[in-house]
Amino acid sequence: MISPAIPINEFDRLQSLKELDILDTLPEESYDNITQLASYICKTPIAVINLIDADRNWFKSKFGTDLTGSGRDVSFCGHTITEPENLLEVKNASDDARFSDNPFVTGENSINYYAGVSLMDTHGHPLGTLCVYDSKEHELDESQKTALKALGKQVESLMESRRKNKILEALKSELDENNRILQEFASNVSHDLKMPLANIIITADMLKVKYSKKLGKEGTDYLNYLKHSGLTLSEYINGLLDHYSSNKTDHQNAEEFFLNDMLEDIIDLLQIAENCEINLPDNNLKIHGKSAAIGQIFMNLISNSLKYNDNEKIVIEIDCTENQNYFNFSISDNGIGIPEARQQQIFDLFTTVAEKDRRGKKGHGIGLSTVKKLVESLGGTIKLTSKENEGTVFEFSVLRHNTPD
Repeated sequence: MISPAIPINEFDRLQSLKELDILDTLPEESYDNITQLASYICKTPIAVINLIDADRNWFKSKFGTDLTGSGRDVSFCGHTITEPENLLEVKNASDDARFSDNPFVTGENSINYYAGVSLMDTHGHPLGTLCVYDSKEHELDESQKTALKALGKQVESLMESRRKNKILEALKSELDENNRILQEFASNVSHDLKMPLANIIITADMLKVKYSKKLGKEGTDYLNYLKHSGLTLSEYINGLLDHYSSNKTDHQNAEEFFLNDMLEDIIDLLQIAENCEINLPDNNLKIHGKSAAIGQIFMNLISNSLKYNDNEKIVIEIDCTENQNYFNFSISDNGIGIPEARQQQIFDLFTTVAEKDRRGKKGHGIGLSTVKKLVESLGGTIKLTSKENEGTVFEFSVLRHNTPD
């Protein structure tokens, strides 16, 4: 018997196999289908997908045998991967010096035929084989050899998909951890800043009340500027807190509420001016869903329609329909619209609708990013259509929850 040689790229080969993280995993139907098909096409009783570790063969999939692997030193497949570009066929192992006294050839349930193709990673490292066995002498015709090679390529595709999925899972895990750290940081910093800011705003008001005569108009203007800056920063901080806590709505329980009742509460909170007309849906739709999240979406979108509108009369239309799977909402306005160049990125964090709103203030670009996160957390999607100086329509959907009995 001649033990198989070690490939020259053995270190890299084993490293690639380790990164694949497939050894000792549970059976999978996608691999088992291939071994069953290989046995049928090659007309052999046994077919195996075999991965070759440092000192053992391990069967990811097997058909026609109860074995789970073997030592590498007695394996047929160890010889296959030394010339990975070629199909290795051993028609009669008893007459082959490499295998004639191999325990699998001389044993009780002897193997006398073998054919195998190497399973390569994208860098050309042979990780294992797809192989077939028979207890008697055998030979594949050309069409069977072609089929075995093609099936081997299918196994390679499955393994490459697994590798990519592992990479994506690792990236997602890293991204989730980075987001967690960022959320923690934003939350801590925001909370630490809120109290000093509140003190600045209150102190500015107190100074105006007590010392406005002594300070004069110029001094009062400075205090007004100080208060205005404090309020702007406070809005920014609140926006960040809303953005980074928006995924917490996943844990909120769904409840029944009427849409128009919620919208009227939002309008009261926003203290709508007399020059603003907000038309609610004709039907006061009963919704079973996460009211806090849906309310925050409407709060942000209605607030945007108010801020970015320079008409003497502001008109906002809100509509809602439902189907078997979704509630579908729309909010349209007659505002300044969104420039086409900004529309593709408008839901990105820190991207603003316009340079300044109707009060001359620059937006922070947090609200619409928060809206998109909330909509997606509710199983829906959001889109917009807009023309400059003609207005904007936001349309979003929310996945229906089963109504409780």
